[in-house]
Amino acid sequence: MYAILDIETTGGQYNEEGITEIAIYKFDGHEIVDQFSSLVNPEIPIQPFVVKLTGINNAMLHSAPKFFEVAKRIIEITEGCIIVAHNAVFDYRILRTEFRRLGYTFEAQTLCTVELAKVLMPEQESHSLGKLVRSLGIPIADRHRASGDAMATVKLFKMLLDKDLEKVIVKGLIQTEVIKGIAPKLLDIVESLPSRTGVYYIHREDGQLIYIGKSKNIKKRVNQHFTGTTTKCKKIQREVFTVTFEETGTELIALLKESEEIKVNQPVYNRSQRKTIFPWGLYAEKNPDGYLQLLIKKIDARKPELASFPSFLEAKNFLFKTTTDYGLCPKINGLDESTAACFSYAVKTCDGACVGEVSPETYNLRVKEFIDKTQFENKSLVLIDRGRNVNERSAVLIEEGVYKGYAFYDLNYQIRNIEILRKIIVPMQDNRDSRMIIQNHIRKSRNVKILEF
Repeated sequence: MYAILDIETTGGQYNEEGITEIAIYKFDGHEIVDQFSSLVNPEIPIQPFVVKLTGINNAMLHSAPKFFEVAKRIIEITEGCIIVAHNAVFDYRILRTEFRRLGYTFEAQTLCTVELAKVLMPEQESHSLGKLVRSLGIPIADRHRASGDAMATVKLFKMLLDKDLEKVIVKGLIQTEVIKGIAPKLLDIVESLPSRTGVYYIHREDGQLIYIGKSKNIKKRVNQHFTGTTTKCKKIQREVFTVTFEETGTELIALLKESEEIKVNQPVYNRSQRKTIFPWGLYAEKNPDGYLQLLIKKIDARKPELASFPSFLEAKNFLFKTTTDYGLCPKINGLDESTAACFSYAVKTCDGACVGEVSPETYNLRVKEFIDKTQFENKSLVLIDRGRNVNERSAVLIEEGVYKGYAFYDLNYQIRNIEILRKIIVPMQDNRDSRMIIQNHIRKSRNVKILEF
């Protein structure tokens, strides 16, 4: 659990400042579960430059609660949490100073979003909160007020969690849980998970990832691991300490994250998924008569395939549908073993390419139409779909045929500027698996909106 906070102060000499406003959002890694915000009477004057910066003046604070009146609430909302702030050293020092004045020692682990952003977003010109959120298109209200800055930090932190492919932040949280002695049972773990689409991460006690998976129903899938009787399931049941997860809204992003993060983290029980997950491919080759035929073959890394599939049956079903949809010949595509005309010619659904009644040039135009529609080679696209909640959308970015990554954005911030989209995406590797995942999704999904630019 994280307590994401921002503090405004009076300014003045080091360790003599007083708090004028504090805002805290308790964040479980997915959503805000509690919040607290209040002006605070510091009982000392505010420096003039601070008044100009924040808009908070001495008159506004005259009837505000003093720090000792809000101290109990601050302890309650931050208890058991890692403190997260933009320039956490400052906010944590101020908080400890105020508690020390009351004779209380306040201690907590901290995370600084400035330092995290420098590691996970090194390409940014500035890592100050104002410039960073503006560059990333994060909406911010009430700049230099505690509530507005803390909410912007929440949104920034969510983006940093997405970009942390090695799960360093989450592993640190788990290690904190170990120190506190929390070891939930399997049933408790399952009950804490959502019945929604996303990626789940099974951890050992030291935070180490031992398995990564994706599902349309995370709770149901993890429960299958915990009740399974296979050798792998039994090993997972013995070694699991906790399960973390990330909702993705769409199965496409869940598939892309799972594929990428298995390659990055190489969990011990994901061995079978480190290789390609699509062993069957669809290829276009000219036959001796000059007709382009679509053929299903085992994936050959030396040749580019038009599409790939996890099973031969799925590939064959797709080829049947494509042959029908584009008016192609089943015999030319190897789906009809007739020695003369194919059966489809007899029932008037094939126009006779198999018996030479259609020229290769005319027939091949239909094959090329299929190829053009299914390939995004050299195209620049944004695939827009639903997000993790009703106020959000997801975007998958492809530039000149190369998969760049994905992003989530608020509905009140429409993707119009490709430069901002490049900054907020979680960068991913372009490889055979990612391209095939995207192509398969485009073929199957009716919800995805494709924008070319």
